[in-house]
Amino acid sequence: MKCIILAAGYATRLYPLTKNKAKPLLEVAGKPILNHIIEKVEKVDSIDEVYIVTNEKFTPSFQEWAVNYQGTKKISVVNDHTTTNDNRLGAIADIQHVLDQHEVDEDIMVLAGDNLFDFELVDFVHFYQEVNADSITTHELDDPEEMKRTGIVEVNEDGVVTSFEEKPEEPKSNLAVPPFYLYKAETLPLFKQYLAEGNNPDAPGYFIPWLIQQREVYAFTFEGLRHDIGTIDSYNKVQELY
Repeated sequence: MKCIILAAGYATRLYPLTKNKAKPLLEVAGKPILNHIIEKVEKVDSIDEVYIVTNEKFTPSFQEWAVNYQGTKKISVVNDHTTTNDNRLGAIADIQHVLDQHEVDEDIMVLAGDNLFDFELVDFVHFYQEVNADSITTHELDDPEEMKRTGIVEVNEDGVVTSFEEKPEEPKSNLAVPPFYLYKAETLPLFKQYLAEGNNPDAPGYFIPWLIQQREVYAFTFEGLRHDIGTIDSYNKVQELY
């Protein structure tokens, strides 16, 4: 299994903090956000390589991080060659870029480089292996306003995703979908098909409502907190919590 960490954004909402530093390299509790994520990835034995996909501006920073990385996984920094927020590829196009550049033909785990989470990726992988199908993560939200700012899914009694809506005005459930996914090797060609059909390449969640029309996707519901670091306020909150 390969792991793709999405880190090609420009994080303009976090300026000036991210003017010259990639968001995943901002420190939380004395170490970069990326380190918190990689520590979880380290525990997944089946992952043998991690691709960090980033842009032209921040490629040197991630290469420097990779040189100092002390873990056991092979790290490859992939430059998508974009230079500004205006010409960015978008997360789904970045996934395709990695698949093309490295001719990936194995199962993949896709993670956002700016989310901190309590649950263990090992548990997610065990679930994925049991259902033997593409899988996403979900967790319950209590705040109706928060539900309107994220992807929301409905799931049947077997755990299969039956609907997905990004930032719904009227959420159909309280199950939010953070950006952590597992895809089977045979699903990988569908990324190219999705993009070729002219679908939105931006947020990784946009792929899910399209994918559930093609095949069954299962939802792994985790306990514990998840923090999406998108604004100065959310970054400060995470600093306090950690």
